[in-house]
Amino acid sequence: MSRLAEVLGRLSAVIESRKGADPASSYTAGLLADPARAAKKLGEEAVETVIAAVQRDPAALTAESADLLYHWLVVLAASGVDLDAVAAQLEAREGRSGLDEKASRGR
Repeated sequence: MSRLAEVLGRLSAVIESRKGADPASSYTAGLLADPARAAKKLGEEAVETVIAAVQRDPAALTAESADLLYHWLVVLAASGVDLDAVAAQLEAREGRSGLDEKASRGR
């Protein structure tokens, strides 16, 4: 297992543990209590990640990617989507051409 996968697993567990916590005492609890706010933050972090990539700034891209992954995990938790469900989607796409897979979704 990659180091990133291990860290994401631990972070996901911490995020889950914040469900029901006082939003006044936990940034994560505040995001979990307001899924629309969490989704907005995810979008902001995605844009910041794209900007860092376009600017070819490895340090900024690293930092923004960490923020993006954290907020993505929060949105999943706030929406009741388990990481295993995401993994199952990825597994279902393994071995398929990205172009074929995208065409099969009809989008």
